[in-house]
Amino acid sequence: MLEAMPTAAFVCDLDGRVLDCNARARALWGEAMREGAAGEDFFLPPTDAPQAESPMARVRRQGQPWRDFETRVQPAQGTPRRAIASVVPLSNASGMLCGVVNSFDVSAPIGDSPDVFENVTVQKRGDDAARLRDRLWRNVLQALPVAIYMTDAEGRVTFFNEAAVHFAGRTPALGEPWSICWKLFHLDGRPMPHSEGPMATALREQRPLRGEEAITEQPGGLRLAFKAYPTPLFDEAGELVGAVNLMIDITEHRKIEQALQDLNSTLEKRVVHRTNTVEKMFMKLHRSESHLELLVKNVTDYAVYMLDPDGHIISWNEGAERVKGYTAAEIMGRHFSTFYTPEDREEGMPEVALAAARRNGSFGAEGWRVRKDGSRFWASVVIHTTIDEGRLVGFVKITRDITERREHELALIESEQQARGVIDTALDGFAQLDEAGCITEWNPRAESLFGWERDEVLGRDFVQLAIAEKDRGRFLHALPTVTDATLQHGSDDQFEAVRRDGETFVVEFRISALRLSSGDWFNVFIRDLSEKILVESQLRQAQKMDAIGQLTSGIAHDFNNLLQGIIGALELVEMRVRDKDDGRLGRFINGALTSANRAAALTHRLLAFSRRQPLDPRHVHVNPLIASMEEFLRRTMGERIRIELDLAVDLWVTLCDPNQLENALLNLAINARDAMPEGGLLTVRTRNVEVDQLRARTWQVGDSGQYVGIEVSDTGSGMPADVAGRAFDPFFTTKPNGKGTGLGLSMVYGFARQSNGHCELDSHIGRGTSITLYLPRTTSEAVAVPPPLPAATHPEGSGEVVLVVEDEAIVRLLVIEVLHQLGYQTIEAVDAEEALRIIDSSQPIDLLVSDIGLPGTNGRAMAGTARQRRPGLKVLLMTGYASEAAAADGFLEPGMQLITKPFTVELLARRVGEMIGGGARAGVTENV
Repeated sequence: MLEAMPTAAFVCDLDGRVLDCNARARALWGEAMREGAAGEDFFLPPTDAPQAESPMARVRRQGQPWRDFETRVQPAQGTPRRAIASVVPLSNASGMLCGVVNSFDVSAPIGDSPDVFENVTVQKRGDDAARLRDRLWRNVLQALPVAIYMTDAEGRVTFFNEAAVHFAGRTPALGEPWSICWKLFHLDGRPMPHSEGPMATALREQRPLRGEEAITEQPGGLRLAFKAYPTPLFDEAGELVGAVNLMIDITEHRKIEQALQDLNSTLEKRVVHRTNTVEKMFMKLHRSESHLELLVKNVTDYAVYMLDPDGHIISWNEGAERVKGYTAAEIMGRHFSTFYTPEDREEGMPEVALAAARRNGSFGAEGWRVRKDGSRFWASVVIHTTIDEGRLVGFVKITRDITERREHELALIESEQQARGVIDTALDGFAQLDEAGCITEWNPRAESLFGWERDEVLGRDFVQLAIAEKDRGRFLHALPTVTDATLQHGSDDQFEAVRRDGETFVVEFRISALRLSSGDWFNVFIRDLSEKILVESQLRQAQKMDAIGQLTSGIAHDFNNLLQGIIGALELVEMRVRDKDDGRLGRFINGALTSANRAAALTHRLLAFSRRQPLDPRHVHVNPLIASMEEFLRRTMGERIRIELDLAVDLWVTLCDPNQLENALLNLAINARDAMPEGGLLTVRTRNVEVDQLRARTWQVGDSGQYVGIEVSDTGSGMPADVAGRAFDPFFTTKPNGKGTGLGLSMVYGFARQSNGHCELDSHIGRGTSITLYLPRTTSEAVAVPPPLPAATHPEGSGEVVLVVEDEAIVRLLVIEVLHQLGYQTIEAVDAEEALRIIDSSQPIDLLVSDIGLPGTNGRAMAGTARQRRPGLKVLLMTGYASEAAAADGFLEPGMQLITKPFTVELLARRVGEMIGGGARAGVTENV
């Protein structure tokens, strides 16, 4: 291998002693180059630093190669010569440094030293120097990146490296003829007999060959062009013992050469064709130089003119006049810098352009130029030198106005920037995929959705990165096809996507495809549906609760009418029995009344859930209200449950019924206590809450706004998801039979919704439950509540006339009986039409008592009509529920009162007595 190297080379051990060298080294240094010589002596120290560290010492110290550095050598004959040297470390099989290889090129320029010792690995075993050198060079040969093989004198393989295996396309067997490994061809494609191959020739003629070119064919049919460097090997007696061959793959070089030849051929043909064309043109123009000038002048799209060596204009064509605006008479002799902008002239741009053209033969650039009228245009400029007999005689300058093209390019850039701005600010994620499905674009919204930065995903497979495994096939099937050069849209569909942390979420893709020159590309817009799905779920829950509320309120209304008849009748019976002093019968009647009143309380709870209970909304400061309940809550919770109040400072004022709010908080506290049988922590927390439009829609409370949040949380057992989903349903309870009605949370939910707020529940098994009331903030002025009227006895009537309007016969009979006992006269009607006929008559009427829920026209509308026809008529309205009376403001006018069923005989008597005997305040409601 050393003999095949084109440079003088020798190998040294770690002590710097020469182990081996090639003929070029012996020829350079003569007898001084021998085994055991000091390798350091062959490097002359630099004249400017004679004490500097030697190259071999540096490589041994650093363990890194030092290549292509300039040094001086002292040949055996003559004066010192300049050389380009390389020193490469050698390591054994254990990776330990065991020596260095030095090479010197006394003629090659800096940088051309061949790199033939890359990653050399040798194995040093035994003490025998010959075996060490043999192993060393075999390892060197094995590590070289070029194909090398050795044969004996008969051409049988004795050694080959891995590069030779790759080059031949197969692994030969030691001892077999190398010629059977491949087929050889001449450069023109003719088969080459193996006897004419470079290796066979070197063995036969016993002489080295340098750079013999041929073509080999691998077993798979691949043909490679190569240069061969076969060198015969002789023993000490001069007998031929074999040969070593180094083969360099020149296939790519051949392709380049062929391409250059084809290009030269094409250029030659073009030159010939154009030459012929020019010759014909000049022949037609009588070979006149004036005709050539005419040709240049007639080029009107380009300004073509000549400059002298100093840059002064010496010729001018019509194109130059059109582009620049100057006539030949105006511009001839002037310096070409006239066309540059003042700022370019200040920076010396004209001089730079001419200097570059002188140095390189030509110069090209784009920039602003100035016309005669001062207007500017964007120009493409080319300057060529004109050489005559080796002397610069001037320049040819060609200028083209490309302002329009530049404007188009800028418009395209602006369009791309606008598109980028739209995509980067889009509320949806955006990914662009190439034909292979790899990501080429990724906007900020996609970064936030998936958790991957743009630089991390470019070039990665979108399906593998972002689509859940179960939906990958469906996504690929959903990709639209492109049948022409128009944009094609895919259908919207929902898929399960995967974030960086492995979390899955539902998305909607909008996919479009476009056929480009580089293939079919896909634009994928990604919309996160998580919020939409949550909103739809909450909306369905709200609709379900509303439907249940409608049903519940209807049942409660009818039930109240029934209870009114039962309770009223029992009270009348009780009054009669009490007069006869029958104690035993009185106990039974009291028991019946107690049960009926419990049923009435149940209907009030149902009405609370269905948002049909009458409320008395007032300005409420929540923090003082909660603080006032603290002691009562502590007694209710017991000693095993701690209570913490976390009340926000500057809490807003809300508008709600304070009594119902206290009931709601007490219900929540009792539920929390039941969830913590072993004790725990009850926390009541308040805070101001800003609710956005989206959340307000899910609550079905209209517009976004400000709310007072009241959270009651416990550390109890918590609820599973299915139980939490039904927690607000009426009559749903997980408590044992007899331990709960299932209406506690229903009442809280109904109260919040009726107060134009909302109620949210968050529960986790083992972590406890948190229920938050959201009540709307009010900024209006508080209205003073008039003091209650003093308790009045119900005086006996004096024959005043009361019109009773009630469609339920038993209730109507009860009211009439009570009024008769009180000394009033009564007129009865079953609906609004009958009542209005009586109102229109001349019959005197002192009081109108009417149910609201009448068939046809309701009682409130009928009462309003009656008061228009009989101004000042007092009205007492009865209701089993009154959605209109949920907020008293505006429903009751002065002179009107409301009483809710089921009411007691005592309450009815007192209310009638108050209204007939005195005044009636607007908005007064009362229930039992």
